[in-house]
Parts: sequence; C-alpha cells; structure tokens
Amino acid sequence: MNTHEFDGQKYKKASGHQKEWGNKIISELNLCGTEYILDLGCGDGVLTKELADRTPKGTVLGIDASVGMINAARELEQRNVSFQRMDINEIRFENQFDLIFSNAALHWVKDHDNLLQRTYQALKPQGTLRFNFAGDGNCSNFFSVIKQIMTESSYREFFDDFEWPWYMPKVDDYRELVERSNFRDVLVWEENSDRYFKNKDEMIRWIEQPSVVPFLKYLPEDGKRGFVDEVIKRMIERTEQPDGTCFETFRRINVLARK
Repeated sequence: MNTHEFDGQKYKKASGHQKEWGNKIISELNLCGTEYILDLGCGDGVLTKELADRTPKGTVLGIDASVGMINAARELEQRNVSFQRMDINEIRFENQFDLIFSNAALHWVKDHDNLLQRTYQALKPQGTLRFNFAGDGNCSNFFSVIKQIMTESSYREFFDDFEWPWYMPKVDDYRELVERSNFRDVLVWEENSDRYFKNKDEMIRWIEQPSVVPFLKYLPEDGKRGFVDEVIKRMIERTEQPDGTCFETFRRINVLARK
C-alpha cells in the first residue's frame, strides 16, 4: 500500500474548512435513513459519523489508507458505522452501496479511470456517486512556495525522484472523463471555495497536516523541521493580510452521478 501517512489527531484540529464543505454536501443529500454508504478517504471519521447519524437504519463504512487517520476514526465507531484501512485504488465491492461519498480526498488519487470503474462496480443499480475534491487552481500560494523551495540548493538534491502527489484536473477535463464512464445523469461543476484562515496559526496547522506531509519522506530527519519552517515563513509572508488573516485559493470539483 504505497500511501501517505497522516496524524489523525492533528488533522482533526487542522481540517475546519474540509468539514465545512463536507457538512454542506451531506446536508444536501436526500437520504431516507436506510442507505448503505461508503465514504472514500474518510480521514478522522467525523463526516462518516455524520452520515451514519443521518441513516439510523443504514450502515456506513469509512475507508482510508492512513493508519493515523483510521486510528482516529475508530474512536467514533458505533452500531452503524465502522472504519477500515484500505487503499481507494484497490477497492473491490460488487453492487453493495446506495451512495459512495467522498469529501476533500480524491485529489490524492492519481488514476480516476480506475476510480470510476471501481466505484461503478461497488454501487447498487440506481446508486449515487457524490464527490468533492480539489481541482485546477487549488492551493496556488502553497504550491508556488513549495515548488520554489524544492528547487533551491539546500533542498534540490533530495527531490530528484519526487513525484507530485496530487491530481487536480480542470473541470471540463474531468467532466469528459466521467461522461466517458458508465455513469448516467452526470453533473460535474466547479466551486470557488477560497478561504481566509482566521490567523496564521490556523494556516500553519493546515500546512503541517496534511499539506506538507508528502514532501517530508524525501528529506533526512535533521532537515525536515527546517524545511517545514521555511515553508511556513514564506507562506505567512505571501498570504498574511493586514487584518491578520491568511488567504489561500481552494477550487473544488463536484461530481454527482448515478449508476
């Protein structure tokens, strides 16, 4: 399982905007309360539990590849919600779910042809797909800062074999991808969710968990903290506003489709 490892407890404190997006989507779902739901990239499980609370006669399964995330999520297990460590790229379910939900996770998945095939297979006939993930233009400040630092002499040698960890397509390209799949009633749209972090501390928590995590495994132990500190310093310089808030771009791709 070639995945990134996250700190689920730190993520709980750093994921306020992800929770806002997810709760908005959940509030708009037309749930009858008996659904069997799969949450892809469930993270700390807070939204998975919210889905379970809204489907008291149903069952919700949250999956995530990170041990740290699943350990945090399992604190929320109850009668109708459970969590399992599993790679999204390798799910193998057959006609099992009424709804497959994912919020702020699928930009970590590179092969969306495979994703769409496997989720189609996993849904029951008439089942619903509902995704929200990062699209083109997302995190433009963070990406600019980190790409610059990676090319500088202090760090360049460590990133010779670096593979960019995210897939953030243009909305028109993703719409074409979904329309080529077997799904029907396809709706794909872009949403501008640009955000002002209320202060630099809130932004720092977001940088440290999860944003900078994929870069750290390429660095020696004695170089990791210095790298993170340099990213934080330049992000504050670049994004801090006169009122103390910090601005970052967040562009989301939303997907609604039926089997």
